[in-house]
Amino acid sequence: MKPDDPLLRILACPLDKGPLHLLPATATASASAAAAATAGKDGAAAVDGPEESLYNPRLRRRYPIIDGIPQLLPSSGEQVSDEEHETLLARVAENHTTAGDTAGDHMAGDDTGRPGAPGTAA
Repeated sequence: MKPDDPLLRILACPLDKGPLHLLPATATASASAAAAATAGKDGAAAVDGPEESLYNPRLRRRYPIIDGIPQLLPSSGEQVSDEEHETLLARVAENHTTAGDTAGDHMAGDDTGRPGAPGTAA
């Protein structure tokens, strides 16, 4: 999935119905995926973390993207630790600046962007 994919504008967290942020694969996740691919079908070399995922910073939940398909069932989401949350927020901010978004886009208030939502001007 690409950061400018129009689908990202309509995808929402299944729990709070707010927007999600794309977390592209990291270099270490890509290397782990390559190692898993060469390990064979027995799955001996599993990937430590998701290659690509969608993140909800409000609930601190990460949803995997498997074969290009976002897994947005509530049971598919994974709660992240406080430390990992800070790391993921940094990645989200880096993605937004790399993609040319403004720093305030999807990062202020409750992050829903809906008028009248907590943290937004009414």
